[in-house]
Amino acid sequence: MTTENTVTTATDSPGVTRPGLALAVIAGAQFMVVLDGTIMNIALSSIQQAFDMSGVLLAWVVNAYALAFGGFLLLGGRLGDVLGRVAIFRVGLVLFAGASLLGGLAWSQEVLIGARVLQGMGAAIVAPAALALIATSFEGQARGRAMGLYGAMAGLGSTAGLLFGGVLTSYASWRWVLLVNIPIAVALFLGARYLRSGERHRSELNVPSAVLGTLGVTSLVYAITRSGEHGWGDPASIALYAAAAVFIGIFVVAQDRVAHPLLPLAILRDRTRAGANVAMLLLGTGMFATYYFFTLYMQQVLGYSAIESALAYLPWATAIFIGSGVLAPRLLPRLAPAAIAGGGLILTALGMLWLSFLDVDSGYATAIVAPMVVTALGLGSTFVPLTISAMSRVDGPDSGAAAAVMNTAQQVGGAIGLATLVVLATQVSTGQLPSAAQELLRAESTGDASLLASARAALSEGFTTAFLAVAAIYVLAAVVVALTVRRDAAVEAQGPTA
Repeated sequence: MTTENTVTTATDSPGVTRPGLALAVIAGAQFMVVLDGTIMNIALSSIQQAFDMSGVLLAWVVNAYALAFGGFLLLGGRLGDVLGRVAIFRVGLVLFAGASLLGGLAWSQEVLIGARVLQGMGAAIVAPAALALIATSFEGQARGRAMGLYGAMAGLGSTAGLLFGGVLTSYASWRWVLLVNIPIAVALFLGARYLRSGERHRSELNVPSAVLGTLGVTSLVYAITRSGEHGWGDPASIALYAAAAVFIGIFVVAQDRVAHPLLPLAILRDRTRAGANVAMLLLGTGMFATYYFFTLYMQQVLGYSAIESALAYLPWATAIFIGSGVLAPRLLPRLAPAAIAGGGLILTALGMLWLSFLDVDSGYATAIVAPMVVTALGLGSTFVPLTISAMSRVDGPDSGAAAAVMNTAQQVGGAIGLATLVVLATQVSTGQLPSAAQELLRAESTGDASLLASARAALSEGFTTAFLAVAAIYVLAAVVVALTVRRDAAVEAQGPTA
């Protein structure tokens, strides 16, 4: 599939001299950007105390990264196609490392959130370049195995972020959850010499489209967040919803009319790719919310420390690894991607439904471990088949754009979903106790046992309501996969080299 006429230039490198190291660099890049999407979650309580942040503003520490990541991914993918994927991969790593340094040294909440935006922009350059480099660096079955490992990193990286976040926050400082990215980025930068960039495709970058898309998504997320604070009838919120509709509408229409679209709509006209990306959007919606609320549940309701929360995720990490690194790769030669992803999503939904029955007295061994394992096993088994399906029948000129679309779907879904579910959870907990999160902090500082119990009960009700909503989202994703993803998507994803 090719959506635009392009003129190619020489490759940046003649071939892959060390395929094992090349795969390690690509997988490491995916690991880094996904890790950074979750590593902040464990540190949220410490950050909230350090800057005295409200619960709604605290969500922006996570959402600022996701929004910038999702908003600039399409431009990031096109940059790699036009300027060379290895070169742009290195540029993204430099930006990501610099932003991590700024965030680690942040002296105010504004600087921290700004650094998270810059981190997201760096990730938006690195992620699509890494996935597109699979197409230029590997062929045939090796490409399929590489895509499988790339997909597995999505699950492993997100869970490792939670574990590392707990260790760093407890034994060093929350600032190290940002500073840890610097040595990783340096190692990847040095290892990029083992990658093969592939052909460059001359076309315009179409920056106006990137601005329109980013403004649209940002307006939508901010509108949702503001509605939760000021009510759904708030005039400013209504204006933001209208602005989001206009920006996104103009963006979509423009992609079919410009000579060099940032988002080639032909990518989404294929039923399998469209369905896989919608499912990835819903997966991101549920996954971001799960990590956010489950971490806060353990710390604010059960009273776990950062390191205790990290250790509590060990069964989750094990199940994610089994699902993404063992179960899905072994099932792919035998079952259609739709069957694997759909089954994984249903299993994840059942686990989230189980978690929605948690309360303030739930014991870790008796009530948490089992549903956690079920959820993580199902979640892990969906990444690989959805990644392969989203990249099926994509050739060189569009590989960067297709990779960007898939990552955009996950990140934008996560940002919109988290903003929406934070509003839902806050409204439910506020119905039990106004300003429950702030009351919890006050109770902990004053030693008011009665207020502490009331605040924890209110927050628990909000968090578990969000879990129930996430279960419904995963069921919807499973239905989308069943109706759209073709049985031959896995074979097509291993198509000819770019």
